[in-house]
Parts: sequence; structure tokens; C-alpha cells
Amino acid sequence: MEIQKIEGLLGDICGPGKVTTGAMMQSHTYFKIGGPADLLVTPTSVGEVKAIIDLCRVHEIPYMVIGNGTNLLVSDKGIRGLVIKIAEGFDGCKVEGNTITASAGILLSNLAKVAMNHELGGFEFASGIPGTIGGAIVMNAGAYGGEMKDVVKSVTYIDEDGTLVTLPAEAMAFDYRKSIISGTKRVVLEVVMQFESKPKDEIKAIIDELTEKRTSKQPLELPSAGSTFKRPPNNYAGKLIEDAGLRGLRHGDAQVSEKHCGFVVNRGKATANEVEALIKIVQKTVYDKFDVLLEPEVKIIGER
Repeated sequence: MEIQKIEGLLGDICGPGKVTTGAMMQSHTYFKIGGPADLLVTPTSVGEVKAIIDLCRVHEIPYMVIGNGTNLLVSDKGIRGLVIKIAEGFDGCKVEGNTITASAGILLSNLAKVAMNHELGGFEFASGIPGTIGGAIVMNAGAYGGEMKDVVKSVTYIDEDGTLVTLPAEAMAFDYRKSIISGTKRVVLEVVMQFESKPKDEIKAIIDELTEKRTSKQPLELPSAGSTFKRPPNNYAGKLIEDAGLRGLRHGDAQVSEKHCGFVVNRGKATANEVEALIKIVQKTVYDKFDVLLEPEVKIIGER
């Protein structure tokens, strides 16, 4: 089907201003890298998401779902088909006692503030993670000893066939940086989380402490996709990379961070090809020296 026709059908579903042709993905990722997507749509309701998925299924339109683009490296050629961005406008939440029900597009940092203001503890670990709750569910995001699986009560998503499904946390197959959603076409819509009562000043003290750790140790001043590699068993990717002598190594404008070797950063005009090449250099060097194969945590997507 022609792009123009798809654009019109998407506009009928979502209304004006929510559909973009040729959207440069560098504007939708924290890495600030990526070529054009054929189409990008930003739905703001469950009904819109369901209608979009139904449209893609009926007309065999390839699609992928992104949140805030925090852990993505999009290829320089961009993305063919439709990108469904679930972020702004799909970001409400409701607090009932010790439970928060959140739409998939809400930022973790905003959700952490809501929890703090309602004196609900247990979500402090997520306060500095820059992604959305939907993306966090997909990869069971975590930091500083906490993970999404620790607070999730249930997840509602749309299955590949357009069916709405709600699963309890124990059926989500949460594991290190993955869940039942990972690698599928399922689209997270809503998350119910359970927290513990805790004084606001105690929560704030923990968040302040974690914020100080992040700002002092992580290269937040440069574009990146967060931790580039998953943590290998009984070790740390950053330490292995540093011990391999790769701190500060550059390939074009892609660089192993001088501040934290676990991050590959964009020094200005890095391309996806440069980042991928640097990732492979790091993997080979670490493997040759320590017999450990580092697995990327950053998700590489788009036309090859």
C-alpha cells in the first residue's frame, strides 16, 4: 500500500498532527542517531493503538513500537514501514492506596515523582532511568539493585492478533533485561504496580543519593543509549572494557566513554555504522583478552 494512503488511514484513526512521513529517527532516540522512518504515528489512547495494530495486520504493514528511544540505535538508512511511538500523550497514571496504574508512555522519572509525592516507596531505583514504563516492561529495566519485576502487579498489552491481554507479573517471564514482550510484536498499554508506604523524606533521600551516583559516574552530558552491554555473569562490562585498554577509544564520532567504559557515546555526529563498528571492536578485544563475549544491551533496529 502506498505511504500516502497509509498516512491518510492513520490520520483517520488518530487525527491531525499525529502522523509524520519521513520522520528522522535521530530526533526520537537518546543516541541522536538514525535515518528516516517511512511513517511515524503517536497514538494517545488504547483505542487508537488497537485500531493501528488492526490496520497493520489487515494491510500487512510492517511496524515496530518504540517508547522514548532511550536504548535504541537506529540504522543510518532508517526504518521501513510504520513506527508506533508510545510516549507523550499516552502518559497518564492513577493512584489508589499503594497501587499505581500507569499508561505505557509515562516516563519512569515522572512516575517516580508521583510515587514519592504519595509516599510510596520501592520505585526509587527507576527515578533516573530515562525511558517509559512500557519500554521498561519490555526489557525488565533495572538499576541499583531494583528491577521492574519487583514492583509490577500486572501488565496489559495488545497481542499480535489485536487481542487485549492482561497478565499477572508471575506470567510475564521477567528475567535479566527481558520479558514475555521482548522480541515480539506485543504492545504494552498499561501497567499496575504495587508499592510500600514510606515517608516522603526517606524516598527523596534515596533518590538524591542515586542521582548523585549517576551524575558523577555516567556520561549523561553526551548522547548515548545507556549501558551499551549487558552485565556478563560474575563481572561488569565496564570493568572488562577498561581492563582491555579501551577507555576513550574512538571510531569516527563514536567513542567508548572516558567517564564510564560501559557506555558508547556520540561525540557529535556519530553514525549508526560507526557505533556498530566500535561495538564489534570492543566485543572482539574483550573476547580475545578475557574469553568473555559481551552481549549488547542497546537494541539495534532499522534497515541494514
